[in-house]
Amino acid sequence: MLMSKTVTPHRRGGSMKRTRRWQSGAHYLLLGVVSLFFFLPVYYLIVGSFRPTDEVLSGISGFVPTNLSFDNYTGVFDHLSSDATGYFGQFAAVSILVTTVVVAGSLVVNSMAAYSFARMQWRGKKVLFLLVIVLTIIPFEAVALPLYYMFSGQRDTIYIQAIPFIANAFSIFLFYTFFLDVPGEIEEAARLDGAGPFRTFFQIVVPITKPAFATVAILTFLAQWGSYLWPVLMVSDPTVRPLPLAISIFQNQQPPEWGQVLAFGTMFIVPVLAVFLVFQRWFVASISSSAVKG
Repeated sequence: MLMSKTVTPHRRGGSMKRTRRWQSGAHYLLLGVVSLFFFLPVYYLIVGSFRPTDEVLSGISGFVPTNLSFDNYTGVFDHLSSDATGYFGQFAAVSILVTTVVVAGSLVVNSMAAYSFARMQWRGKKVLFLLVIVLTIIPFEAVALPLYYMFSGQRDTIYIQAIPFIANAFSIFLFYTFFLDVPGEIEEAARLDGAGPFRTFFQIVVPITKPAFATVAILTFLAQWGSYLWPVLMVSDPTVRPLPLAISIFQNQQPPEWGQVLAFGTMFIVPVLAVFLVFQRWFVASISSSAVKG
């Protein structure tokens, strides 16, 4: 007589828990390896910025934090200390001003445009929204030369570095997808209380969609802070030179001081890390909500 072995629910549950733990451990291990892969260049950059130039490009030993000092940082400020070369503080001020204008303008202009597409009815909306979708796949390099000839008379100005980037088709589409998920009953209740479109948007919709604003702010900041092609075309005056163009010119100095180049690069990425740390909570929330919707 054959006896069959029965698996109790308790044993089955314990086996499933162990399997899930192994899977979670494997996922975290993979994520750790990938994170380490992306972190190592940043670590090399930061450590190299404190090491002497002759020890920077030394292969694997460049990861070892030895002979550290602030000489490379002081060297950057010493090299950029005249009207001919420009000043590091001046470059940073230009980048901060231009990026702030673009980010703030992008949040206002693109969010309001997306809200009109998502919630309002007006003639030609579908055609214009289709045009926005088409513009999302057109790279900036394709229109850079026409824009250069259109604004050639505005070269070497600060505002021309910001104006072409405030309106952004991808940001409009991103806002649009978030606004579609806002329950219409909330806006209807606001209208019954006497709120107009602007009040409804700024007091009801904006607080609900903070993750969307954080996401657009981070993506816009990253794109604008590292913008290089447009400044190359439009800027030759050191007084209005942004950091990406300045570090490119600084790197080409002869003989190259690689320790100082890495120090320049470290100071260049610090604002990026600061902005991400400020907005990371809402950025992660937007990614999580997108995953749930998907």
